[in-house]
Amino acid sequence: MKRKQKDFLFDTLITVIAIILGIIIIFPLIYCFLSSFKTPSEFLNPKLFPSSFLYLDNFKNALERGNLLRYTLNSFVIAFVGTAVRMVLSILAAYAFTFYDFKGKNFFFFLILGTMMIPGDVLLVTNYLTVSKMHLLNTYLGVMIVSFVSASQMFMLRQRFKTIPKDMREASSMDGYGDLWFIWKVLLPLSKPVVTTLFVQSFINLWNAYLWPLIVTASSPEMRTVMVGITRLNSWEDENYQLVMAGVCISLIPSLILFIVMRRNMKKGGLDGSLVG
Repeated sequence: MKRKQKDFLFDTLITVIAIILGIIIIFPLIYCFLSSFKTPSEFLNPKLFPSSFLYLDNFKNALERGNLLRYTLNSFVIAFVGTAVRMVLSILAAYAFTFYDFKGKNFFFFLILGTMMIPGDVLLVTNYLTVSKMHLLNTYLGVMIVSFVSASQMFMLRQRFKTIPKDMREASSMDGYGDLWFIWKVLLPLSKPVVTTLFVQSFINLWNAYLWPLIVTASSPEMRTVMVGITRLNSWEDENYQLVMAGVCISLIPSLILFIVMRRNMKKGGLDGSLVG
């Protein structure tokens, strides 16, 4: 009986701590959302709630004055295409390191993992010079190309693929099916939660990228991403923090939609449906 009481108290304590941490994490988003409906005079008011949720001028000005609609399209193209290419390359690399045996396999694997220890900011100058020499400045490809390869995603996919018996690949090969069929019909359905989670994570990371898009698109305002565009809504001469809040709310919409759509696939997985079709 005492043990049950201790377990109940422990579970209650963990729940309370989780709720407190959740409130701390989500409060900035709530404040941002509420502030986006405030007038310039209300924003300086310490009151949390706006006088009316029908004041939409901040959103209108953010889209028109800040050109956020174009920047949102740029970010979507960069995030979606960049994530798709990254996932394809990561899946193929993880498949090779899992199911193939070749000379220097472990050496190349740990060499790729070693790149995870290099801070991204260290490569900014060399990446910029490379992209510049390739004449890719102020282009979608110039922004995306540095994100096509991800050692961490390749590693996580490889760890997942190693849990799948190699006999399944051998069986499909004996039936006359190739590697691409095995990847598409067997491997990916079995790894759906991992693949979906990595896709969402990659999309959000590319969507939220700021420094690299700022550098690559510096001379072409039309090619800016939404994160770069949001910072342009405010200036020292004209402080419009409520516009920034509205811009942040707009920028969150695609990520939220993606998470809601992909949420079910992030939970499902296993052997169900892996050999269908």
